[in-house]
Amino acid sequence: MAVTQRRGRRIMMTDEELDAFLAGQRTCRAATVGRDGRPHLSALWFVWDGSAVWLYSLVRSRRWAELRRDARIAVLVDDGREYGELRGAELSGTAVFVGEAPRTGLPCPELAAPEALFAAKYFGGPCSMPHDGRHAWLRLSPEAVASWDFRKLPLPGTSAS
Repeated sequence: MAVTQRRGRRIMMTDEELDAFLAGQRTCRAATVGRDGRPHLSALWFVWDGSAVWLYSLVRSRRWAELRRDARIAVLVDDGREYGELRGAELSGTAVFVGEAPRTGLPCPELAAPEALFAAKYFGGPCSMPHDGRHAWLRLSPEAVASWDFRKLPLPGTSAS
């Protein structure tokens, strides 16, 4: 990943760790900007293809309408229950609408890989992507990434190396 962070270098994920983390997680929180300038946060499933976050969003959602007006988006993916287990990533940039909206399954080579990833991840294996006429694709190629993995912190009573 070309983007790095300044603070927290000791606990930031490597590119390989970030790829594995994002590929393995199921739910993200997507933040958009409302008409009044306030943030709007919503949870949804996603896939990571190694360079972009793909979101299959309802086209009649507040999120979709806000992104049509202002395409800035941030996505948060996190995991862990105890302090020493916490890890996550925030990816931000501009959402790009890909394919027809709503998605009906018309041929779109750019969607072949994310739809295969999504179907395998959420529908249990190699199958075709269901198109319900209510969802469409958004791609976030992150312009900024911040990650953390508290499992890299020294345990209490041990010295940091």
